[in-house]
Amino acid sequence: MNHLAHALLAGDDPGMVFGGLLADFMRGAPDPALPPAVRAGIRLHRRIDRYTDAHPVVAAARSRFPPPLRRYAGILLDVWFDHCLARDFAHWSAIPLAGFSTRVQEILAAHTVSMPPRMRDFARYMQARDLPAAYADRGEIAATLTGLSGRLRHANPLATALPVLVADDAALTRHFRDFFPALIDTAATLRAGFIEA
Repeated sequence: MNHLAHALLAGDDPGMVFGGLLADFMRGAPDPALPPAVRAGIRLHRRIDRYTDAHPVVAAARSRFPPPLRRYAGILLDVWFDHCLARDFAHWSAIPLAGFSTRVQEILAAHTVSMPPRMRDFARYMQARDLPAAYADRGEIAATLTGLSGRLRHANPLATALPVLVADDAALTRHFRDFFPALIDTAATLRAGFIEA
């Protein structure tokens, strides 16, 4: 799952939403100085990633990619599943995509002082590109894949993967729709456990 999905699955608590996005920019145990909701958001993000990686529907979707893209199937699915979510956001959320995206940007702006430098750069990028709402646009997906390709240390085919994703969109969308309801339920259960703890 990518940024839009993690923000949605974090629920209504701004601290958990921020933690869910912060998790991509830190390693190791969450800093005990962070507020409890932010730490819970980081833990939730990591549990969501583990659940997603182990799910049989996601494994079936990964297997659809031909070599050499199969090696990068996890990254490609994270991005494409955010695209699927954004395209059909009204099905998954009562909040319109534009309003949800504005809320995410406002949460990030409110937590700027808690961000590592790389995340501050990314928050500025999100605002400039109207993310996460713009994930509904294939052109933005192409830009995202190009950016991810450039951040990897070795040569990779991510920047040229969009045509493969588009060609297999119907099947990948079915996989997403088969998988995402279970992920929503799992995330809700995990959130409740973190709140009670």
